[in-house]
Amino acid sequence: NAFSDCSSLTNITISDSVTSIGSSAFKYCSSLTTITIPEGVTSIEKSTFYGCTSLTSINIPNNLTIISERVFYNCKSLTNITIPDNVTSIGSYAFYGCSSLTSINIPENVTSINTSAFHDCSSLTSINIPNNLIVISMGVFYNCKSLTNITIPDSVTSIGDSAFSYCSNITNITIPDNVASISSSAFSGCTSLTSINIPN
Repeated sequence: NAFSDCSSLTNITISDSVTSIGSSAFKYCSSLTTITIPEGVTSIEKSTFYGCTSLTSINIPNNLTIISERVFYNCKSLTNITIPDNVTSIGSYAFYGCSSLTSINIPENVTSINTSAFHDCSSLTSINIPNNLIVISMGVFYNCKSLTNITIPDSVTSIGDSAFSYCSNITNITIPDNVASISSSAFSGCTSLTSINIPN
């Protein structure tokens, strides 16, 4: 909570000596527009930029392996972000409500994308799901209404509750043969979906 609720803070320089940024450090810094995180940072804890509604761009250092839960929650002005290749996990609600984010590339090393990670990313037109992912978690792409297509990799074995709910522009979807369970409301509100295959 070091700078939490500093609502008039517009920019900040983090020195190269910093290796860790704690929970909610910049939470509700609603006037913060850009921030550069030094490459020496190996840990960014949960809710760090929660509610930074004016933040348009941010770099994620290459040494980071985990994108913590709620770290960019409701950063609704964020238009693009690059996730480094070393990242293996994206936490719950990490990009929830990032409604200006148009595309995102998820590295192949990511094996875990947790609950509602991209919930309400309503401008997201394209996203790749990495080939090492096993579970598509609950609500992970809920209301990503600008997505027109999505490819589910063969590694996936289950699709969680409301995973693709209200992705209203997806027209077709192929579910791989390894998927053994599709949970409640997984495709609820997908009003443009014209075809779907269900594995044997």
